Parts: sequence; structure tokens; C-alpha cells
Amino acid sequence: MKPTKITVEALAAAPIEAVWNAWTTPADIKQWNAASDDWHTTAATVDLRVGGAFSFRMEAKDGSMGFDFAGTYTHILPHQRIETAFGARTAVVEFELREGGTAIRQSFDAETSHSIEQQRHGWQAILDRFARYVEARK
Repeated sequence: MKPTKITVEALAAAPIEAVWNAWTTPADIKQWNAASDDWHTTAATVDLRVGGAFSFRMEAKDGSMGFDFAGTYTHILPHQRIETAFGARTAVVEFELREGGTAIRQSFDAETSHSIEQQRHGWQAILDRFARYVEARK
């Protein structure tokens, strides 16, 4: 059975180069990669090449829980597209220059332990936080 795909999208009022750099730089990822203010990313590694690994350690700020989100880059088209695999799941991030900024579209395979709506909401919240972060840096 093919997994359900979920897609989220945001527009960042920033140049595509700034968006790409903030998406792929560990120090930046630690600043924006959280779905809510009570979570944060405490560590991030990026080996941005096909076959290279990424890993983000996400933790509740109160220390009650945490998890690693890790995988491998399977396709990279600079300033346009990043494809990843994590476990049996995949994700694609597309960057597109539009009037008013850069659109970021992220599609990913749903997992089974949370509802589709919970997953969509969480990934959208992270993407919205990313857009605000990039806009504040320009």
C-alpha cells in the first residue's frame, strides 16, 4: 500500500538564495525547526550531497521528551529541490521564485502513529516558522 502524501506550503518574502541557505545550514535549522514555542532543535547536522546524511534532534524545552529526525539526501538540485529518505518514508522540498518572495513546498509520506491532520498541522507550523525566520533575517 502506497503511503499517503501530505503537502504543506509557505511563501517567504526573501530571495531564494537566503531561503536555500537557511534551509540547509545547521546553525539556522536550530533557530527555526520547531512546531511550537515549547519545542526546539538542540542539534542539527547536514551533509548536503546525494547520499549524505542529515539529523535534527528535536526536544521539548521542559525536557519531557525528544526525538531524532534523520535520513539521507537522495536528490539535490541547488536552489530548486531537495529529496530525502528517512526510514521507509520520503520527502521532497521545492523552492520556487514567485512574486513577493520564494515559495517553499514540502511533500512527505504520512506516518501511521498520528492523524493526517496532526501531521499536516505540525509540518505547516514548522514551515511557517521557517518563513518568519528567513523574513526577519533579510
